[in-house]
Amino acid sequence: MERFVTVVPEAGLHARPASRLVRTANEFDAEVTVEAADGDGSPVSATSMLGVTGLHVKQGERLRIVAEGADAEAALDAIEAILTEPVEEGGVADDGAEGGAADSNGA
Repeated sequence: MERFVTVVPEAGLHARPASRLVRTANEFDAEVTVEAADGDGSPVSATSMLGVTGLHVKQGERLRIVAEGADAEAALDAIEAILTEPVEEGGVADDGAEGGAADSNGA
């Protein structure tokens, strides 16, 4: 399965959005690759932080996401949700719901 997605986060696909994408890709029983839809580059594993950030994808650019395996459609849905959600680099648009216990207050 494949899907084309326009990257919405202001900083593009690095830092927080890339980290969320990699964590999410690792949660599914699927082989997921991403590549710039409008470039000459090769696909990279969505489970590789270096590969994903190495794409140098900016806001407004399109990605081609390919997933194969039992959870392919669910993986595509989850990754698309990350890429189409605005994330403020200095803000807290990432609620941490998918990333575990990022906000333990020790109550």
